[in-house]
Amino acid sequence: MKAAKKGDWVQVRKVVLPAGKRAPQVPEDTAKTDLLLWVKGFAQSDADPGEEVGIKTVTGRLTSGILQAVNPAYTHGFGDYLPELAQISAQVKELTFGE
Repeated sequence: MKAAKKGDWVQVRKVVLPAGKRAPQVPEDTAKTDLLLWVKGFAQSDADPGEEVGIKTVTGRLTSGILQAVNPAYTHGFGDYLPELAQISAQVKELTFGE
């Protein structure tokens, strides 16, 4: 990953609650891990990967975290195609509207 320059669109990571400080009702395996937050915004200074950098989000909020990515991509999706859902959709349409 390349370094960030002031003004670059970046993603940072910060620890919200460290392991051991989590709520007592969370599962044991969850309590052993940090609660993490990832935030995207514009770098307020130059930073190398792994360094802390301040950012300004699109809503104008100022925060900081460890630099994780410069120009991060959106990688979410809706998963793989499931043929069963096509069958269910046809069945629902038939039950609702008839042939």
